[in-house]
Parts: sequence; structure tokens; C-alpha cells
Amino acid sequence: MASRHESKAMTGVVGLDDVLSGGLSRGRVYLLEGSPGTGKTTIALQFLIEGAKLGERCLYITLSETEGELRESATSHGMTLGDEIEIFELVPPESLLDADQQQSLLYSSDLELGETTKLIFEAFERLKPSRLVIDSLSEIRLLAQSSLRYRRQLLALKHFFARSGATVVLLDDMTSDNLDKTVHSVVHGVVHLEQLAPDYGSERRRMRIVKYRGQAFRGGYHDFVIKTGGVAVFPRLRALEHRTDFSRDTLSSGIEEIDALLGGGIQRGSSTLLIGPTGTGKSLFALQFVSAAVERGEKAAIFVFDEELGLLYARMKLLGIDLEDLRDRGLIHIEQLDAAELSPGEFAHRVRDRVASFDAKTVVIDSINGYQAAMPEENSLILHMHELLQYLNRQGTNTMLTIAQHGLVGDMKSPVDVTYLADTVILLRYFEAFGKVRRAISIIKKRTGKHEDTIREYTIGEGGLTLGQPLSGFQGVLRGVPSLMNQGQPLLELSDEDGNNS
Repeated sequence: MASRHESKAMTGVVGLDDVLSGGLSRGRVYLLEGSPGTGKTTIALQFLIEGAKLGERCLYITLSETEGELRESATSHGMTLGDEIEIFELVPPESLLDADQQQSLLYSSDLELGETTKLIFEAFERLKPSRLVIDSLSEIRLLAQSSLRYRRQLLALKHFFARSGATVVLLDDMTSDNLDKTVHSVVHGVVHLEQLAPDYGSERRRMRIVKYRGQAFRGGYHDFVIKTGGVAVFPRLRALEHRTDFSRDTLSSGIEEIDALLGGGIQRGSSTLLIGPTGTGKSLFALQFVSAAVERGEKAAIFVFDEELGLLYARMKLLGIDLEDLRDRGLIHIEQLDAAELSPGEFAHRVRDRVASFDAKTVVIDSINGYQAAMPEENSLILHMHELLQYLNRQGTNTMLTIAQHGLVGDMKSPVDVTYLADTVILLRYFEAFGKVRRAISIIKKRTGKHEDTIREYTIGEGGLTLGQPLSGFQGVLRGVPSLMNQGQPLLELSDEDGNNS
């Protein structure tokens, strides 16, 4: 019995076969539709090149682009169109281009449509390919001039190709009539491509399987990019499909006072959100957990949206964490991301790849503010984050998220509320005491066990983080301006610029 992949014609497009549950069922006719610039031609060429690799004869019939344009497009992507792929450039016969030969008693479209169909059949019969691409249906629709004649022509093409057993992909640039869905009811499957133009940044592309008869497929929209080498699709992440067995151990942060706040530490396979105003040390706390993971012999992946890596390296080195050394030793993967150039699907794919291929047991996303910039809608952000966190949790990976709140003291506002998604929420705050700005940390939420309900002061110095005893003598620390309730309350000493303690 043939395997699933043997019975399917794989497309050669990274990720698309996953969306299609293995590829295209052989011997059927499919529609690949999208406005100009969405990548139809590139996908079609990859489909034929994949067939050529398997020793199949392939034919590309073009009614719009010239053979030279197609070969130039392939070359720009580093593709090679071998002898197994033939390009047939279908041009009108000379008699139809000659004004003196135009028919006056019959519509010229009657002759042009029939002549075009005849040339397609002749080219197919001559080569007898296993894979065929026709580019594009817009030309045939214009020649048909009516929906009825267009449908009859499509049915004729479908029945002709069905007898041959070839896998056929029809391209449609949707320029003639976007409301005409005639072809959808005729073909076996429909792949729809879209190109979106955000207010700022590069264009975003996504695809959706509109129809696939008798076959399960991954529904919804899937982000994709066109780059050197062709199209790469990032299938929508479904956390329920990914589960591994692991022991839910309690893991230390490497600092005794933080562990005490957390009731012993964080649980493996959980997510932790560090939330607070800018400058409170959210990134440092997250990287402290990375340092502890490395000490345990684990690897970590760090995705930075906001800060330039050179500055981050220098800043963390002064605080006792040498990220460059850890990177060079292959213990961490660190990557700076540009939210203006990155789609949510591509980001999720990068995270999954680091967990799978790099075996990262700790993932840091710094910050959600930058991640949100890659999202046009907040609802999409929540759904993407939910699936990504569920996936990471099911892999036994610890996830550290940071989010910067608006404001410095007093009433804080978050750009988006993701606190309910995280298993643990660590709140960082500024507060004023005795004429100095100080920092405080507290645990607001922990799903996986008990934690301290106290507030501790902390400082950031050359040795990294230093936490003090619970601030039991103060009231109103989280509001930013506390009142002293107990004169014996200890505070951490703060160092001035000369290195003296105050």
C-alpha cells in the first residue's frame, strides 16, 4: 500500500505540505489564486522543480509571462529549471494579430478561445507531463467573456486532464472578476494567497486553504514569506498537536531570596511574566533565570525585540552575565528581531525551531511590547501568545516574558493584558523612600504552588541583583510613595556614584 506521501504530489514549498497534510492528491486539478505579487508563480515553479527532482516530466504553460521572464524569476531565487521542466509560451496565432484577418461575422473571442484551448491540449499531448501549471486563468476568463462559456471551458480542461492522471495547478491573478467563483466549484482544491500592507514596515503575506475535497487540512490563515530560494510557509501553531513527557521539577533562579519569594522557585514547563515600568530590571531578572539554567547544564534561547544586542551584551557583562561568552560556547541562542519585518507566524516558527533543534529549555521573549508591534490587532496577539505558551509548556520549556508598563510610579497601564496567560506574574515597582528612588519586587500570581505575599526591595549593581528582607514596615510601596509604619524597618544600602554606601 502506498504511503501518504507517495500518494501525494509534494509541493516543494517549506511548510505548505504540512498545511496540506502531505501535499496535493495526484491526478487532480487545483487552483492557486491571489492578486499580483502574492507569490503564485514562485510556488508554481517550486512545485514543478520538486516533481523534476523525482524524475517526473513537468510542463509550464504561460499565457501571460514570457519564457524569459519565468527563467529570470527562477534564477533570482537560485532555482534551476532542468530538462524535465518545459516552458510553453502560448501566444496568439499571427492571423489573430493581423487586423486584416479579423473576423467580421463571428466574434473574434470564439476563435481565440478555441485556438487557445487547442494549443494547450496539443502541448500537453506532446509532452504528457505528470505535473502541469497553467498561468493564468484570467486570460481564459477574458477570452470566454461570459461565466457560462468560462465554466464550460474549465470543465472541458478538467475532464481532459483527469483522463491523463496529471496533477494540474491553475493560477489565477484575480484581476478580471474577483466575484466570479466559478472555478472554485470545478477544481479539487483551492489555495488563496493574500498580501497585506501595514501602516509601517514590509508587506505581510498569508495563505488559506479554501477547499480540499476529501482531505483534512490545516485550516485558517498561515503566514508566509518570499525570499531567496522561494516561498516558505509557517503553518499556524496548534499546541494540542505537540506534547512531550517531562518531570515538573521546581527550578531555582540562582538567587536564594528570589526563590523564597517564589515559594522555592518556578516549575518546569511554566511561563513567567515580568511586568513593570521601564528600567526596573525586567530583562536582568529574565536573564538571571537563563544563567541559572546554564548552570544546570541546559540551553536557552533569547529573542530580543527592543534592545540592540551590542548594548545588551555590554550592560549584562557589567552585571556579571557574559552573554557573548555563553553564545560562543553554544549554551545560548540569542537573536535580535525587527518587529516591522516579522510576522507572528514566522516568529512562532523561529521559537519552535530553537526548542526542537537547539534543545532550548528556557525561552526569553523581551518584550511583549515589541511582539505586539508585529501584530495589527490585539485579539490576534492574545491568540498567538496563548498557542505559543501552551506549546512551550507542553515541551517542558520555561518561558520568560517581559512587558513594559506605561508610567513610572503610581497608577500603571499595560499596553495589553496578558497576565492571565502566564503561570507566574512577577511585579517590579519603583518607590520613593528617604529622598531616594528604590525598587521593589513582589509575586502577584503563581498557579503552580504557594509563594510569598510580601514585598522585597532589590538593588542592581556590579554583582547583579541583590534582594533584601520583606518590607513589613512600609505601607503603600506599590503605589510608589509608601508610609513608614515601623521605625525599625531595614532598607538595602544604595551606592552613590563614588561607590559609597548611603
